[in-house]
Amino acid sequence: MEEGERLAKIKICGLRRECDVEYANRLKPDYIGYVFWQRSRRYVTYEQAARFTEELDKEITPVGVFVDEEPQNVAQLTADGIIKVIQLHGHEDEAYLRQIRAMTDATVIKAFKIRSAEDIKRAKAFPSDFILLDNGYGTGQTFDWQLISEIDRPFFLAGGINIENVAQAINTLHPYAVDISSGVETDGYKDFEKMREFMRACGRCE
Repeated sequence: MEEGERLAKIKICGLRRECDVEYANRLKPDYIGYVFWQRSRRYVTYEQAARFTEELDKEITPVGVFVDEEPQNVAQLTADGIIKVIQLHGHEDEAYLRQIRAMTDATVIKAFKIRSAEDIKRAKAFPSDFILLDNGYGTGQTFDWQLISEIDRPFFLAGGINIENVAQAINTLHPYAVDISSGVETDGYKDFEKMREFMRACGRCE
């Protein structure tokens, strides 16, 4: 990344091993994510996440990723200090968000699949703290970035972000943060060298 270009915050999602936490501690992304959706191959349990957060550098913010989870379960993870940010990837609506906010003051990110201008309109109007714009939750493919060229609220950019395209994404779309998971994996597991290359591509490592 060239001098003077904007640095986005970085989220590395899908940590599920002790060594993944070690990698994060060495590289210092702004956020890491635990997936609490049981159908995901990156799923972690409450107990695993608790152990990981104990080991996590306190400067890194742990995020919990949920799909249509019971609000009480989500809020419990924040109350217990295991996560500090809630990321919603299911059919959660404004009523669900009100339930969450009645139980916790944790930051909430709501994810949206972006396929059309109408999807952008819905994302812009949703009253979460942040929105996350994705192609389709774990597909590893980008969506049409032209659709978000005029977006006027802070957003996390996900879906197909990788070492090769992240600098362009940051410089042209100006996301609040970039979110990567499969793009820093080898054979389905986090790869330290790829994580480091990604941080470097974002202007964060020498």
